[in-house]
Amino acid sequence: MEKFRYERPVVRKLESEMPNKFGMRTEYRPTTHIEGVAVKDLLATYGSPLFVISEKTLRNQFRKARKAFTTRYPRVQFAWSYKTNYMSAVCNVFHQEGSWAEVVSGFEFQKALGNGVQGSKIIFNGPDKTEPDLEMAIQHNALIHIDHLDELYTLTDLAERLKTRPRVAIRVNMDTGVYPIWDRFGFNYENGQAWDALNKIMHSGKLELVGLHCHIGTFMISTQAYAIAAGKLAELAIGVRRKFNHTVKYIDLGGGFTSKNTLKGAYLPGSDTNPTFDDYAEAISTALLNADFGSDQLPTLILETGRALVDEAGYLLGTVISNKRSSKGKRITIVDIGVNLMFTSFWYDHRVTPAQEFTQYSEDTTLNGPLCMNIDVIRESVSLPLLNKGDHIVVHTVGAYNMTQWMQFITLRPAVVIIDMEGKPHIIREVETLGTVNGQERVPQHLASFEL
Repeated sequence: MEKFRYERPVVRKLESEMPNKFGMRTEYRPTTHIEGVAVKDLLATYGSPLFVISEKTLRNQFRKARKAFTTRYPRVQFAWSYKTNYMSAVCNVFHQEGSWAEVVSGFEFQKALGNGVQGSKIIFNGPDKTEPDLEMAIQHNALIHIDHLDELYTLTDLAERLKTRPRVAIRVNMDTGVYPIWDRFGFNYENGQAWDALNKIMHSGKLELVGLHCHIGTFMISTQAYAIAAGKLAELAIGVRRKFNHTVKYIDLGGGFTSKNTLKGAYLPGSDTNPTFDDYAEAISTALLNADFGSDQLPTLILETGRALVDEAGYLLGTVISNKRSSKGKRITIVDIGVNLMFTSFWYDHRVTPAQEFTQYSEDTTLNGPLCMNIDVIRESVSLPLLNKGDHIVVHTVGAYNMTQWMQFITLRPAVVIIDMEGKPHIIREVETLGTVNGQERVPQHLASFEL
């Protein structure tokens, strides 16, 4: 008869459904399956660690967002934020749902074209648009959002040389009551920079002003800030109409909506406190509808929502490497998921669950990754059951930014799998190999050999 594994006795604090001074209660339900597919089967087939994306969640999130806005405002267009997750399979889910593309580099522009997006339905943002990038955008009739005067002057020169009128908007930064103000990008509303840019565009006659754009911040918990931003852009649009008898066709409120993640230092969980799509939609649509637009003059509302659409669809599966104790006696569990794969672990207290049934005991644990760096911390302090070497874990809500900001550092980057609407997994990015790293390297002949 097999002996039971020894588990040392622990003092267990009393917990309820609500947070107490120790934080949230332990998650006592294991995540053994994702969209009906066993976690252990996914790891056995594709390796550990492993990113998994739920197509069903992607589509459900998009449809919730679209419904929230279209039931409140008559003209709405979403544009998928490529920098949030530019896995082509993910992008194409949103394009199938009707979303345009929003890009911030020539690389992303070319990726959107390669995915089959028409150039006229690509929004080109960002401060670093090279002259070849701008020429490519003009030739594809893209919507170019001007970030600074040097870009405006370059576009004016290109328009004259190419004998065309590029479709442009300006990015506007402003005080919305949230600080610090994101005033690095675009033209300021309060000090007159925005009007200066608009006057230059309209008086030149070489550019076609079609929109106004702002992106006021990231993970914005204040819906009122969006109402203020929408109101100020509406005032600019109305001012352009009065001064130049010219209609601005769209107002782009950018992105920045929260997901259900919990920011570090927050007392209550993000799933309970962060605004919903309905909250954002109510604030934005009310501000635009209450502006001084005629019934036939309402601009199209464009939204570049990224994180709120994709974050909850992403999971990162991993395996326990070992357990140890810190010098102060705190339990440390080391897993094969490092901060090179989970950049957002610096921002959020990601929910972590075991992927198998587990002991009833739990303990305050530091969850470390495998990297030889002291900052490789997935969770500084999380109440977890006593996991053993070889056990698996699931990190939740990791779909945004981790697959675009990840790094090949010490460990190779893992495979990415999407589970389709029928519960079938598909690999959408192969696991890296040594060839992936060495493939771009070149060794000069005089360094090609040596003796030790």
